Amino acid sequence: MLAALAAVSALVFAVLAWQVATGGPLARLDVRVSGVFVRHQPVRLSEALADLGTVVVAVPVLAAALGYALARRSWRGPLAAAVAMGAVPLFVMPLKALFARPGPMGEPLGAYAGYFPSGHAATAAVAYGASALVLLPLLRTRDSRRLLAAAAVVLVLGNGLGLVWRGYHWPLDVLASWCLAVVPLCAVALVSPRISPRVSSRPRGR
Repeated sequence: MLAALAAVSALVFAVLAWQVATGGPLARLDVRVSGVFVRHQPVRLSEALADLGTVVVAVPVLAAALGYALARRSWRGPLAAAVAMGAVPLFVMPLKALFARPGPMGEPLGAYAGYFPSGHAATAAVAYGASALVLLPLLRTRDSRRLLAAAAVVLVLGNGLGLVWRGYHWPLDVLASWCLAVVPLCAVALVSPRISPRVSSRPRGR
């Protein structure tokens, strides 16, 4: 199941990369969608959401989750999560340099490698996704697990929305990063302890 998910995500990334490299219909749609978002951006909110993908915000959240898991004597998931987080620049930066895609604002790249895929979106997806994966097996109720999973999804989606809203990235930059992030997150899920199905969301009545 996890291998299939990783494979599908890699395939979707390949399609997105092909569209960006060739200026295909998805890339042209990307430009139109980005224009709509940027014209209607709430500046402060979009900036705050975009900041969720910065290292100074996302990595401390992951570090706190790993510290808690290690304190509970769970080490395989935290180790895999730390490796996944460290691998983000290793797969994002070469791809940025390869595609050298200009950003929505049209600034010359200069010393910047490029905007595809988004490093901030990848950082947020791996940091918040891995945090949830290492903490889920440690939670006692289904409700708490659902809340944690929902929080991770909201943070990742919010960051992606902020990056596009603020004009920092094209939508395809963000989508591509999410596809890439699925691969290391599947590895984290693979080595993390299984979630026990026996815990109910509320105590049973007598």
